[in-house]
Amino acid sequence: MTGASNTPPSRAKTFEGYRYLAISVVLFGGVWPVTKDALAHATPLWFALNRCAMAAAVTLLLLAGMRRLRWPARGDLPCILAIGLLQLGGFFALTHTALAWIPAGRMAILTNVTVFWLIPLSWWVLGERVSPLQWLAAGIGLLGVGVLMQPWAMLSATGLDTLPGYLMLLGSSLFWSVAILVTRRLPPRRPVMELLPWCFAIAALLLLPLALWREPAGGIGAPSWPHAAFIGAVAAPIGTWSTIEAGRRLSGIRASVGFLVVPALGVLISNLWLGEALGWDVLAGGGLIAASVVLAAKG
Repeated sequence: MTGASNTPPSRAKTFEGYRYLAISVVLFGGVWPVTKDALAHATPLWFALNRCAMAAAVTLLLLAGMRRLRWPARGDLPCILAIGLLQLGGFFALTHTALAWIPAGRMAILTNVTVFWLIPLSWWVLGERVSPLQWLAAGIGLLGVGVLMQPWAMLSATGLDTLPGYLMLLGSSLFWSVAILVTRRLPPRRPVMELLPWCFAIAALLLLPLALWREPAGGIGAPSWPHAAFIGAVAAPIGTWSTIEAGRRLSGIRASVGFLVVPALGVLISNLWLGEALGWDVLAGGGLIAASVVLAAKG
């Protein structure tokens, strides 16, 4: 009787998790190709600012409609600042700017790489035990990044032109990893979903002076506003909400492996829509990074 009563809720929870996972994959899988196309008529920092400002407004309205809108507690502030300043503001500033150097397909893969930062930092900062399998995962992930950076191509006269973009991506993944460490060490009192309006708002406040400083004559042109509306009002808030809900309902391994579909879809869209080449280095580097995530989850 006990087993029968427990099984249906577990299956229902897993089914809901996969439903949220599917929403997250569909929305986030197209983010970088859409952003790359939008930057033909928009500047990176103003586009990132719009993304955060719109997402702050939409998540605020969603929570108000669900009657879950609350002022954050004092104990929530470390999490809000870490996510707002690092995982959103700093991450978007670097990744959107890096799109001037990096194809969207490679971006879709590289923006999902935190494993080679997170594993050593968890050991060093939090004192967590790291298994040999997880160290191997970090090494394989780093190797995948190396393949995608094409160090052999940098030996040519123009090969170093893409280096700033790759360094920005490595910095953005470091920001994301540090934000994860902060939320582990100082977990919020309320669900992260209820903190998203404040996180996105802080990110927007960070990006505004950066945009005014670095792109005083920048902005978003009329052809790019549909892209901006999709990412800011739909993909960012609803995709983030779906990612959080999927993570709550699925095991770590299922969620980690499932989210690997996001970069795969991003590469596919970039190839079909933007005409980006699907070379052996993209397939090999993406495969190595996917293997590192799976190993890290199992370890």
